[in-house]
Amino acid sequence: MRTKVLKKEEVCRKWWLVDAQGKVLGRLATRIATILMGKHRPDYTPHVDNGDFVIVVNADKFHTTGKKRKEKTYYHHSGYPGGLKERTMEELLAKNPTRVLYLAVRGMLPKNRLRDRRMKRLKLYSGEDHPHQAQKPEILEV
Repeated sequence: MRTKVLKKEEVCRKWWLVDAQGKVLGRLATRIATILMGKHRPDYTPHVDNGDFVIVVNADKFHTTGKKRKEKTYYHHSGYPGGLKERTMEELLAKNPTRVLYLAVRGMLPKNRLRDRRMKRLKLYSGEDHPHQAQKPEILEV
C-alpha cells in the first residue's frame, strides 16, 4: 500500500461555521488552526495548502480564563526607534473586536510561506450574520 501525496490541483475545500460565543479563546483558536492547516483530513500533506474555509460568528464574545482581559499585553513595533506600542486585550477588544481571535489563530499556525494563504481563508464576524450562506457551511462544534 502506498501513501497518498496530495497535489494542489486535487484539493477540495469545505466551509465550516463556528460560533465563538462562550468558548475559551485558546481552545477555539487551536481547533480553527487545525482546520485551516487541513490536519483534520485523512489526506493531509504538510507541503500542500489543503485546509478548509472557517467562518467565525460572534468572534468577540469568546471567554478567557484568569485575568487575561486586563493583564495580557499585545505588542506592535512601528519600525522606528522608540516605536514599540503595547495594548491590553481589553483595549484591543474595544478598538477591533475580532483582532484578538485573529492574532491567536495566526500565532498557532506554522511560521512559513503558507501562513498568509491560510489566514485568508479565516472569516471573522462580530455579529451573528455572515455573507457566506451560498457556500452552505457545515456547523462545527468546538
